[in-house]
Amino acid sequence: MICNRSCGLLTGAVIGAVLAIFGGALIPIGDRLISKAIKKEAVISNGTIAFDNWLVPGSSVYRQFWIFNVENPSEVLNLGARPKLEQRGPYTYRVRYLPKENITENSNGTISYMLPNAARFEPDMSVGTENDTITCLNLAVVVSQYNGTSDGLYRVYTGKDDISKTAIIESYKNKRNLSYWEGHCDLVNGTVFFSFIFRSIYGVYQTTKNVKGIQLYRFTVPREAFASPVDVGDNYCFCTDQVISQNCTLAGVLDISSCKAGRPVYISLPHFLHASESILHDVEGLSPNEEEHETFLDVEPTTGFTLQFAKRLQVNLLVRPSTKIE
Repeated sequence: MICNRSCGLLTGAVIGAVLAIFGGALIPIGDRLISKAIKKEAVISNGTIAFDNWLVPGSSVYRQFWIFNVENPSEVLNLGARPKLEQRGPYTYRVRYLPKENITENSNGTISYMLPNAARFEPDMSVGTENDTITCLNLAVVVSQYNGTSDGLYRVYTGKDDISKTAIIESYKNKRNLSYWEGHCDLVNGTVFFSFIFRSIYGVYQTTKNVKGIQLYRFTVPREAFASPVDVGDNYCFCTDQVISQNCTLAGVLDISSCKAGRPVYISLPHFLHASESILHDVEGLSPNEEEHETFLDVEPTTGFTLQFAKRLQVNLLVRPSTKIE
């Protein structure tokens, strides 16, 4: 048979169709293989990539402190003037470099562990030394011994039974309730849990980021998480003092005194981001902005791994006139 130009085109079309059929078959097969491999390695179980990075983070984790120096302490104490604040920092510590301890894989698809606390000062990443002099409230009432202690017991889902639940907290200290709040506010849930403030916090999708060619979904803690019950009814159980909260109308601060042996400790986002205007006006020197002060997690959507995060909080002490001091 002599194949002319028309025959050649027909042959090419047939071969092209065959290749297209095989290609169409190979693509879903490849996707299934990739999906299967990801699900296997994303499970928190000894021997997986997820387990190795969960045991000890593959990248360095740092905790940075910015401290407000009070520039007019005499006027504040003697005249009741508004504090003038100057932010100093960062003072940087490397944390989370010790592996998790007392690891137990449980039969219900969870894994339990203790989180050892250790912090090492990093002078090259800090503005000064640990001996710098700063005028501020006595943080010793808030910050207790850290090095050599541990946090937990945590129990999280491994993802073996349901990959979408990987690393979600099942219980804390063998309890699903914290015993500090009422109603749903007392539940331990989600992946963003702050043991220091005894509260779970949720994140919402904000945008898609591209970091070194990798597409990441950014989730942030929204304004609603610290909103007043007037604006977000579900926050009613975080309002514990009708007087200080002005009948639960103030936004942006969380009273955690019940978690701190009655000490007047309040938590907010840095610089009172998303707080009520009246709170911002009580001091000078604040400049809240979302880029520097919001909490976020950057998640790789295919594996579900968190590749970048910033957990940002501000510790505040309530100061009021005392009839016991003359």
